Amino acid sequence: MTTSRIAERVRRIKPSPSTSAADRANELRRQGKAIVNLVVGEPDFDTPAHIRQAAAAAIENGATRYTLMAGTVELRQAIAAKLERENGLSYALNEIIATSGAKSAIFSALSITLEPGDEVIIPAPYWVSYPDMVLASDGVPVTVACPEADGFKLTPAKLEAAITARTRWLLLNSPSNPTGASYTGAEYRALADVLARHPQVLVMTDDIYEHIRFDDQRTPHLLNVAPELRDRTLAINGVSKTYAMTGWRIGWLAGPRDLVQALDTLLSQSTGNCCSVSQAAAAAALNGPQHFVAESVLIYKQRRDRTLQQINAIPGLSCRAPDGAFYLYVNCAGLIGKTTPDGQRLDADGDVVMYLLDSVGVAVVAGTAYGLSPYFRLSIATSIDNLDQGCSRIAQAVAALH
Repeated sequence: MTTSRIAERVRRIKPSPSTSAADRANELRRQGKAIVNLVVGEPDFDTPAHIRQAAAAAIENGATRYTLMAGTVELRQAIAAKLERENGLSYALNEIIATSGAKSAIFSALSITLEPGDEVIIPAPYWVSYPDMVLASDGVPVTVACPEADGFKLTPAKLEAAITARTRWLLLNSPSNPTGASYTGAEYRALADVLARHPQVLVMTDDIYEHIRFDDQRTPHLLNVAPELRDRTLAINGVSKTYAMTGWRIGWLAGPRDLVQALDTLLSQSTGNCCSVSQAAAAAALNGPQHFVAESVLIYKQRRDRTLQQINAIPGLSCRAPDGAFYLYVNCAGLIGKTTPDGQRLDADGDVVMYLLDSVGVAVVAGTAYGLSPYFRLSIATSIDNLDQGCSRIAQAVAALH
């Protein structure tokens, strides 16, 4: 019998690496050090005014009580309308549930479906929380390396090889965190052909960055090209990235009725309904004017192009242009094996990241956190001035290596 007071399912997971990196950068800043923080993955814009006004009106109108567990009718109607309008997907209100962020939707979906030993296929690089969410739900994360040569995307052959009799889920994120890679309709169709041979495998699509892409194209959805997968797919999204609403904590899940009902039951005994005021704001975001989305994406694209040019000009670093999201996943293989001015050898991307932080005060996240090395992720969800300063400091640090 263990002497720990902490349950095994919690002891097997670790804190979010990106959160830990942000905390370290903030601590150094509190100590008076000039830190350029390129860690945080959230928009640096204010939530649009009409959304804030909708929240204020909700408060004044007394919308401060419990809502239906699945979310207000108004919000679920707005979600259903968005899915139809933007994704060509039709869902009834009882096939949609609002959650306290998309993160909660993913975690809860794993909680209601995984039995001990069930496997979840996670293409790498992946968002840092996916494997630990699986572990916390008694599942087994099966990470599949998707190298830069494959566009950081899962191929049909690798998917086929990863599926076993214990496979429960395939988790797809497009455009992705950290690489910004986005699947095309044809690539989705090829993956769907593999899934057709394995009917036990459910699919979870994390669509949180769908609107942040740089080719003026609409992000395709798996179910657009493979509608036959509808009864085994959960589509997860939220308002945080698109509308600069990270702190409002509203996400949603759309999918088969039995899974949505099970999630409703679980949440009724855990978090309860999500914030009523935030729900009103999210409905306004989905139903209201959308010009903020296009304007913010244009700014992200300008930042991407400028930062990409500077990073690719630094010897030893290279970066593939991301299709979307607001990150650069920088290949630092050219720095591995080099020595710092104080004689420390850089043996891994974690060493590179710590060297950048300690020597020039630039905070980024090591590729090991995302399951594929040697890389580091930097966020472009910050000002051009910060990005310019960060790139200048990185160039200075790299020039000092030998």
